[in-house]
Amino acid sequence: MAATYEQILAEIRNKVFRPIYFLMGEEPYFIDSITEMLEEHVLEEAYKAFNLLIMYGRDVDAVTIANQARTFPMSGNYQLLIVKEAQDVKDLEKIEPYLGTFPESTILVINYKYKKIDGRRSLAKTLDKMGVLFESKKLYDNNIPEWINKYLQQRNYSMTPKATQIMADFLGNDLHKVRNELEKLMISLPPGTKITDAEVESKIGISKDFNVFELQKALGKKDIFKANQIVNYFGANKKDNPVTMVVIILYGFFAKVLKYHYAADKSKNNIATVLGVNPFFVTDYQEAASNYTIAEAVKNIALLREYDLKSKGYGSNGLDEADLYQELIYKILH
Repeated sequence: MAATYEQILAEIRNKVFRPIYFLMGEEPYFIDSITEMLEEHVLEEAYKAFNLLIMYGRDVDAVTIANQARTFPMSGNYQLLIVKEAQDVKDLEKIEPYLGTFPESTILVINYKYKKIDGRRSLAKTLDKMGVLFESKKLYDNNIPEWINKYLQQRNYSMTPKATQIMADFLGNDLHKVRNELEKLMISLPPGTKITDAEVESKIGISKDFNVFELQKALGKKDIFKANQIVNYFGANKKDNPVTMVVIILYGFFAKVLKYHYAADKSKNNIATVLGVNPFFVTDYQEAASNYTIAEAVKNIALLREYDLKSKGYGSNGLDEADLYQELIYKILH
């Protein structure tokens, strides 16, 4: 059964369990979350010591997994067998002939991270027919604000658009990292709170005035003084503001400026949809588009590609990060 992440969690909450969960793909967060949900809901606490078994792929083969899956629980209704790092099982495909032989009391969870099996092969078709075959895909950076908002809503919190964007820019698309920071925020604030950018900045340790979000705004306005203030701060705090991360974010910013130029319908809602941003930020891109022509936006995108390579040591001529920042910002603004 191919299902979405939300559908799988809803079933588990309702105590509807499938005999096999094959969880694969590039994004470990969704795989870990489904596994944690199964650990929480399948077995009562008193039975976990007897009926929860965790194996690791580097230590087992397909026959070992199958033999354990064919055993019965010592007590209670289920045995929950979790195979972590299953991508390290060298002969995993050999488990297929055994899949129909497990007792109904077994729930087998296979965590196959950072890879996926070929959907055209027999094993994938059998897994899809008998249980849950789920591909956990990485979220694009522009999907992170929406993910943050959904995560908070499920826990009776909300967040201002600016705060959401600051978090997304600062933390990137590492969902485990984003979740951990959100949990820190929620612990310190009562349910029902609308989290502001000031709270994000103070509790997560993001500088209020010197962050990537503010750099984007300064560049969009062509505020030379502010942009240089920010990159000077970045150069002095390299660990928290690596050039590589900032270049990627600015690349996305100027790519959106270019999209704005080419959008036929420049109404607020349409632009928000085209750019994949909250309508709250449309005026920022409108202002940036008025300050950068199509040719200038294209030039800046090319510059950012160049400085992405330089930040990784290609053609940097020995410049340190502080110098790279100053050189890049000068070229963008002039």
